[in-house]
Amino acid sequence: MKKNFKDKVFIITGASSGIGKALAIESAKQGANLVLAARNIAKLQKVADHCQTYGIEAIAIKTDVSVPDDCKNLIDKAIEKFGKIDVLINNAGISMRALFNEMKLEVFQKVMNINFMGTVYCTHYAINHILKQKGSVVGISSIAGLAPLPARTAYSASKFAMFGFLTTLRTENRKKGLHVLIAHPGFTESEIRKHALTKDGTPQGETPRKEEKMMTAQEVALKVLKAIRKRKNILVLTTTGKLTYLLYKFFPKMMEGVIYNAMRKEPDSPLP
Repeated sequence: MKKNFKDKVFIITGASSGIGKALAIESAKQGANLVLAARNIAKLQKVADHCQTYGIEAIAIKTDVSVPDDCKNLIDKAIEKFGKIDVLINNAGISMRALFNEMKLEVFQKVMNINFMGTVYCTHYAINHILKQKGSVVGISSIAGLAPLPARTAYSASKFAMFGFLTTLRTENRKKGLHVLIAHPGFTESEIRKHALTKDGTPQGETPRKEEKMMTAQEVALKVLKAIRKRKNILVLTTTGKLTYLLYKFFPKMMEGVIYNAMRKEPDSPLP
């Protein structure tokens, strides 16, 4: 493995599992020093310890990205340890599955606070440090941030909001050398669906989708790291994801019907 990120400092949120964990491991293999964030400090520390076996330095910081003070502490600890930030990967996220008219408003707020405001908070506290390095701000979004995903209104809204925030941030800083990447994976083999919230805020538990046919978290991580290295603006993953993005762009009405029918076929789908 080439040391593409040797001596670079990465902050990765949501790094205790799924895509975040894979990003931590793969970036460590490529030489990056790591500041890892998640709410579960025990699982996070295990990831940090594993990453250090690749000869890099990694620290684990217990962080709830929906809390501004936690995000500030994360950035402060990164600077205290390494003195700089080259890449911030906003990966922390939570999903949900319920019809909007049946869900508690608190569920919508929780998803927005973690997925969108968490990205805003971490980026706000890190941005000046990243600008000094002409570094990268990365948002791990979803195809649901480019096209509607019925029964996931809060999740889709949070990802559309992330897209608007980060594209505007890029434009605002186009004279300052800031790189902003928005990555849009399709359905990925990870734990996010097991922890997805139902209409009353309880975890979904078992995923309704067949994970073995999905892109793995490692595959996503490698493609994201390649896009960071090449300083791409957008990364849309999987053939289905690319087709959905392209067709929805030009034939939105038709695609809304296609998407609705596809999601209606999920086991125990709440869609009528």
